[in-house]
Amino acid sequence: MAKQAGIIKLKGTIGDIAFYKSADGHMARFKGGVDGKRIATDPAFQRTRENGVEFGRAGKGGKLLRNSMQVLLQQAKDPKVVSRLTTQLLAIIKTDATSERGERNLTDGELAFLNGFDFNANSPLSTTLAAPFSVSYDRATGAVGLVLEAYNPQVQIAAPAGATHYKLSCGVSELDFEAQTSLFKTVTTGILPYTNTEMAATDLDVSITADSTLSVVQALSIEFYQEVNGTMYALQNGAYNAMAVVQVAQPA
Repeated sequence: MAKQAGIIKLKGTIGDIAFYKSADGHMARFKGGVDGKRIATDPAFQRTRENGVEFGRAGKGGKLLRNSMQVLLQQAKDPKVVSRLTTQLLAIIKTDATSERGERNLTDGELAFLNGFDFNANSPLSTTLAAPFSVSYDRATGAVGLVLEAYNPQVQIAAPAGATHYKLSCGVSELDFEAQTSLFKTVTTGILPYTNTEMAATDLDVSITADSTLSVVQALSIEFYQEVNGTMYALQNGAYNAMAVVQVAQPA
């Protein structure tokens, strides 16, 4: 692919060259490719079909996770989160050591590799929140916990300029990748002042299905606000908000 230069940007097709706009700018590429019917039937493209099935499975898994956490995700994401998450989940599918090619899936893959995934790559949680925290999950009872140790907001939270307040939220999803269903629970601290005063240790606990047989993904997010005349406004439309996966649990 090539990037278009110059004042006039083209869209459409001229000869064998297709012009289009992407997240990376105005691009150009040669038309072409193998006939779709041949890919679907020719034995020579068996591997291509297998890769396509697994790629589709990763895309569906990513959509399921994103939709389940939409309440938090809509406040902390970047334009490429869909492709980045699909890429990560496809890598996880390839760790499935029990299924045949084309049949590998997320349930049998090493889903723990999703731990630490940032939904907003422009504002990683690890560089935004320096306060130590620990997570826990009791599958028998369904109790999911996150304990944030005592912290000083202005020292251990890297807030953007203009922020006067912040909010921490914890979300947990039970995910059935085969049935494409989910259950989501969330808890928040509420909006807190961004001050130089130490905050007491904070517990963010939720309860999900006891004895669940599904995969569980927990995420932590932080949102920033600016108070103007007693009203809270989301800062920079959420560009600096951070959200990341902090715990993954698969059924035994």
